[in-house]
Amino acid sequence: MDTIFALSSGLPPAGIGVIRISGPAASSALIALAGRVPEARRASHASFRNAEGLLLDRGLMLFFPGPKTATGEDLAEMHCHGGRAVISGVQAALAALPGLRAAAPGEFTRRAFANGIVDLAEAEGLGDLLSAETELQRRAAMAMVEGRLSHRCERWRETILSLSAQVEAVLDFSDEDDVSELPPELGDTRKKLGDEMREWLEKPSAERLKEGVKVVLAGPPNAGKSTLFNLLTDSDAAIITPIAGTTRDVLERPVSIAGVPIVFMDTAGLHEASQDEVERIGIARAEQALARADIVLWLGTEGEGPENAIEVASCSDLPGGPAKSASCHFVSGRTGDGVDALRDEIATAAKKLLPKAGEVALNSRQRALIGNAYHALKNTEAATDLLLIAEEFRQMRLSMDSLLGRTSTEDMLDSLFGSFCIGK
Repeated sequence: MDTIFALSSGLPPAGIGVIRISGPAASSALIALAGRVPEARRASHASFRNAEGLLLDRGLMLFFPGPKTATGEDLAEMHCHGGRAVISGVQAALAALPGLRAAAPGEFTRRAFANGIVDLAEAEGLGDLLSAETELQRRAAMAMVEGRLSHRCERWRETILSLSAQVEAVLDFSDEDDVSELPPELGDTRKKLGDEMREWLEKPSAERLKEGVKVVLAGPPNAGKSTLFNLLTDSDAAIITPIAGTTRDVLERPVSIAGVPIVFMDTAGLHEASQDEVERIGIARAEQALARADIVLWLGTEGEGPENAIEVASCSDLPGGPAKSASCHFVSGRTGDGVDALRDEIATAAKKLLPKAGEVALNSRQRALIGNAYHALKNTEAATDLLLIAEEFRQMRLSMDSLLGRTSTEDMLDSLFGSFCIGK
């Protein structure tokens, strides 16, 4: 197996550059560049030189003998100064050594997965952690990295194995009195397992947490949607004019409110289609955005918006706006009055759609596999043929194995780890 290396710290220039080396030649690489291998797991001062003896940098080095390392292999780190020339020089010296090559994106984590250091669910959590931009995203990713889903799936798998064993015993030894029928406690165990799986399936999705809660501003032309959009996003992204129909397309802006990821979407004014082809396309796109919205801010006539929409009177200090009751939000586009209260309500509503802080959020792959296992479990309740029941339990075990990565296709693994940064 090749030995891989990559810069695992921030892109240069930086104060420090950490270059990781993983594989059977990790110790040889330290000898080639630093002249020796330090005591295991102890930082040691070193001078790094290339094959011609040219001094590249002075820094620290560490060596971690496998298999108890982050990748399950021998692992070395070179802590250098973080200038571009230094990093480039050290990496060039490593690339010149036999058996060493630059790592592909996510290859360190993929080796950790292949060597049993992390399972697939934990690796997915690590990927989410690398891309986390809000506190909620970080805490949900950490819950996955720490193995909360993995540990639960392991417990489910053990329960499924026990249930399978009880069914197989009846099939194999049905002529013996003590195993002539399924034990009564099987039903209680099955019900408890089903309740736990259903509870997890009802949790908010990771996609919504990752992509943000979609908040769509909707209403007729000239209702103040673009003005409110700019106020909520603290930007001038939307063009504002007194001319009706200025907004022709869906304009998106991601923000974080109280640590909650939100995507505000400004849309074209909704009205009977005009003769303008571009405006008709804009209205169609606004309707599509409404269909997939998580929260709608309705700026039209009160009660005419989608069900459960938040009623807003934008530009409330200007004449001619739609009359709204005191229960609505009144926002001044001129002074910004009322915007903070509206933001608070949006954040409160959005939090209800997201996992609680530190709670695991299932992605679509994980949800589908747990869903498959749950449906197989429900099938065992209706089935009377023991062979069919045994097959449903086998399908449940396969779902758990797939979730943890014990049965995974190379294409799926390539897609997952290829999304990681180089050096992770």
